[in-house]
Amino acid sequence: MPNPPATRPRPAALPALSPTTLLAVTGGQLVAAPRTSPESGGPAAPESGGPAAPKDVRRRAAGQRAARRAPTNPYLRLLATPGARAFTAGNLIARLPMGMLGVSAIIMIAGSRDSYALAGAVTATGLAATAVVAPFTARLVDRFGQARIAVPATALAVLGSLALVLCVHYDAPAWTLFAAYAATATTPNTGGMSRARWAHLHRGDPAALHTANSFEQAADELCFMLGPVVAATLCGALFPEAGTLVGAFLLMTGVLVFAAQRTTEPPPTPRNRTAVSPLRSPGMPALLAVFLATGAVFGALEVVSIAHAGGAILALQAAGSCAAGLLYGSLRLARNVHRRLLLCLTAMTALMSLPLLAASSTASLPVLALCLLLAGAATAPTMVTGMTLVQRATQPGQLNEGMTLSVTALLGGVAAGAAGGGWLVEHTGTVFGYAAPMSAAALALAVAAAGAFRRRPE
Repeated sequence: MPNPPATRPRPAALPALSPTTLLAVTGGQLVAAPRTSPESGGPAAPESGGPAAPKDVRRRAAGQRAARRAPTNPYLRLLATPGARAFTAGNLIARLPMGMLGVSAIIMIAGSRDSYALAGAVTATGLAATAVVAPFTARLVDRFGQARIAVPATALAVLGSLALVLCVHYDAPAWTLFAAYAATATTPNTGGMSRARWAHLHRGDPAALHTANSFEQAADELCFMLGPVVAATLCGALFPEAGTLVGAFLLMTGVLVFAAQRTTEPPPTPRNRTAVSPLRSPGMPALLAVFLATGAVFGALEVVSIAHAGGAILALQAAGSCAAGLLYGSLRLARNVHRRLLLCLTAMTALMSLPLLAASSTASLPVLALCLLLAGAATAPTMVTGMTLVQRATQPGQLNEGMTLSVTALLGGVAAGAAGGGWLVEHTGTVFGYAAPMSAAALALAVAAAGAFRRRPE
């Protein structure tokens, strides 16, 4: 006779389940536990000796806590990016000499040789050399990395500045001044390298990149506003060579601090045979033409304002641009960047008419100062939007080269605008000289409206 089957113990009745009940297996038994802790409303912590919380639950809880701690200000969120504050500090130190070295060289050479013509010719030669050399330096940065190229390139530029000081101090022949200042053309585009780091850290996040570009443009305006003041103060209070020496020291120190932040550095991109220059990217030539005309706005406005009311009044234009850039970066704007560029250029053209109207209708300097402050309100948004389009038109491995090309076009426009503004001041007076920046802004708007760069998708 077969043995009767062994009787099995009847399982205990399951407790009534609710939507907040979680079933789990522990010690070979099925148990029920609440999904959330009554006190916090978050995931229940496992009891001592019990099973660990699932990884996805812990990860979700950590993400929620981080989101609650994240600052609401977009610039604070930007600087909360790991490593961002360190490379930003180094970049700001290295960027301040951009507004110092040219002014310092003019003061030093003019004071020693009693010739503003020679001082202007030397600085113009350095500007032309920079326009030629800077794109090649940026291409090497993209190919071999920021730290490997920026540090030796900066060291060579600093040696050029020190050689200029020695040539001026020991009354060397005039041609040595040109050669020494031309050596500073290897100075890397620190602003472009910083923008490349933001693009690497926030790729795929247009809102964060918009804030980063606005922050960088505001930093440019701040450095160009403070640099000449610091240079003139050092040269006047200490000795004529002080501005150049301090500027060279800050440049080398800032680049060393910036290059030491390796965790945020974009990876180098070796150039292959099929790679083409950013100049051949769709829409890039038209964008560079816009930057060229925008640079003419800056150059003409600088010369005409100095001739009409002195250089100190230019700080108001830079202040207006800096404030507008920071405000622009905090906004969440339409995704159509091309349309935004047209709107910014339209606003810049309209606002650049204000100094002309003020100079022709009244001799009041406070009124002109207010008009310059308002005129600067559209320049930073225009530059931010233009840089965004340059980043989109350039391949990821060529960002430094693409942005340096735009800066080179901008510098070329500054030189052309300064020459045109100076000619108008000499032949028609300072009042009608203010027609030069307004005309240059209208030209930039016309080039952008032609839509030659719309072929590249958003």
